[in-house]
Amino acid sequence: MALLEVNNLSVHFDTRDGVVVAVDDVSFSVDAGETLAIVGESGSGKSVTCYSLLDLLPKPPARIHGGTARFDGSDLLNCSAERMRQFRGNDIAMIFQDPMTSLNPNLTVGEQLIEPLIHHPIKTKRQTRASAKLRAVELLGEVGIVDPERRFASYPHEFSGGMRQRVMIAMALINEPRLLICDEPTTALDVTIQAQILGLIKQLQRSRDVAVIFISHDLGVVAGIADKIMVMCNGIAMESGTAEDIFYRTQSDYTRRLLDAIPQGAKKTDCRIQPDARLIQASHISTWFNDYSGHKVRTVKAVDDISLDIQRGEILGLVGESGSGKSTLGRSLLQLVPTQTGTVNFDGTDLASLSSRQLVPWRRRMQMIFQDPYASLNPRMTVYQTLAEPLLFHGIANRSNIDAQVQQLMDDVGLARAFIRKYPHEFSGGQRQRIAIGRAIATKPEFIIADEPVSALDVTIQAQILDLIIDLVERHNLTMLFISHDLSVVRSIADRVMVMYHGTIIEQGATESLWRAPQQDYTKNLLGAIPIADPKSERSRAER
Repeated sequence: MALLEVNNLSVHFDTRDGVVVAVDDVSFSVDAGETLAIVGESGSGKSVTCYSLLDLLPKPPARIHGGTARFDGSDLLNCSAERMRQFRGNDIAMIFQDPMTSLNPNLTVGEQLIEPLIHHPIKTKRQTRASAKLRAVELLGEVGIVDPERRFASYPHEFSGGMRQRVMIAMALINEPRLLICDEPTTALDVTIQAQILGLIKQLQRSRDVAVIFISHDLGVVAGIADKIMVMCNGIAMESGTAEDIFYRTQSDYTRRLLDAIPQGAKKTDCRIQPDARLIQASHISTWFNDYSGHKVRTVKAVDDISLDIQRGEILGLVGESGSGKSTLGRSLLQLVPTQTGTVNFDGTDLASLSSRQLVPWRRRMQMIFQDPYASLNPRMTVYQTLAEPLLFHGIANRSNIDAQVQQLMDDVGLARAFIRKYPHEFSGGQRQRIAIGRAIATKPEFIIADEPVSALDVTIQAQILDLIIDLVERHNLTMLFISHDLSVVRSIADRVMVMYHGTIIEQGATESLWRAPQQDYTKNLLGAIPIADPKSERSRAER
C-alpha cells in the first residue's frame, strides 16, 4: 500500500465573487522513498493541494469539497485537530518557499530547531535542552551548515538565502518524518545553491528513506530528481506518469507549453550591435559600503575596480551568484548609488562627475527594470498614472496627447487597454513586470538595465517576458545590461556575457564562446549547476 494515497480531492474557496474551484478531483499516490513532483504555473492548485493535506488552509474561505487522503491508513481530511498536530512535523513535514518569512526573526535558528524536540515529543520521550541542542547541532552539520555549534546561536538574518533554506530542511527533518513536502524550495536561489539544495534533499531522502512531494513551476528543475510527475493547470491534473513519460510521451498541450518554455539554446535573433559605437564606457569604478553588523565597521567592496564597454544595440549579460555585486554594478552605472572611484562615460559625458540635479535630464535616456515589480510600482497609482508620470515629468507628452501615448505603451508591452485604470495588486506577476517594462521604455531611453526581471516568474511567463524584451530592444534600438544568476536565461537573450565574482569581473566574451569553453572554474561551476531538462541524461540518472 502507498504511504500516501489521495483520491478525488476537491478544494473550493467561497469568495465574494462566488465559488473558486482551486483543486478539482485530483488523485495521486506516493510510495515510501519515492519522489513525486507536482508541476504547474502559479494558481494551478499545486500548493493548495498539499496545504489541504496538513489542514493549513484558512477555513473559511477554504473548504474540502470531497475526496480522501490516506496516510499510512489514516484519513488526513477527517482527523481531529490533536491527531493532525501529531502528523505535522512528526510524520509529515513541509519546507516552504521563502525561509525568511517562515523563520521567526526574533529567535535564533537553534531555538527554533529544538522547539519540536522539547514541546512535541511524539516518537520519543521529552528531551532536555542539552540533548535537543546536540541533536540540532548534528543535523545542522548534516545539512551542510559550516561550524554548526556557533551558527546554532545565529539569527535568520545572519544567514544567506541558501543557508536559510538549509536550516528549514533541518527543521523539517528534526523529528524524522516519513513524508517531506517541498513547496518551491529553490525558486529564488542561485543555480549553484539550487543544485546544492536539490542534491541535499535527494541525499537525505536516500539516507532516511523519506518520501518527497516536490512542488515546482519548472519541469527542468524536477527532471533530475522526480520518479513521478503530475502536471496541474487550473486545479486539474492534466497528466501524470514517470519522468520519462512526461518528457518523451507528453499527452497534453499544456505540458508541451511548459516544456517549450524552458530556456534552451542560444539567442535566436541576430544582434544589431553598431560597430565602434560605444554607448557606455566605465573605467575603474568601485562602489563600497560600510557594514555595521559586527563589533567593528567593515568595508564591503561590492564593486571593485571594474572597467567595461557596452556597444549601441548590444544586450550584455551579467551573471553571478547573489552577493557578487551584479545589482550594485548596474546601479553604479546609472549613478543610483555613489561610486568611490572611476568614471562612467555615457555617450561622451562622465555621469560620475555630475550632481544629482545635473543627472536629471540624463535619466530620460537611461532606465532600469527592477527585479520585483510589486515593490517598485506605487500601489496607490493606477497603470495609467504609472505610465503617464515619466512622460509628463520629462515633457515627452502633455495633457492633450497623454492618453494616446499611454495607450500605445500598453499595446507595446502586451497589456489590454481595458486594464488602464487598475492598480498593481489587481495584476499577476507577469502583468506587473510588463507594467514595469512599459514605464522603463516610456521615455524612449537609449540604455536599459534589467535587474533579474524574470527570476521569480513561471517559466511560461518568463518566456513571454524574454520575447517581449528582445522585441522591444529591436523595435526601439535599445542597448541593455541584462542581469541574472541563470545562465540559461542569459544565453537565450545576450550577445555577450560577463561573469562577476566577489565584486570583480573574472571572465567575459561572446555568449556562445563562453558557453562552449569557459576559462574560470567559477564559470564552469555556474554552467554545471544548470538543471538539465532531460530525465535520460547521465547527470539526471545519477541524481535520481
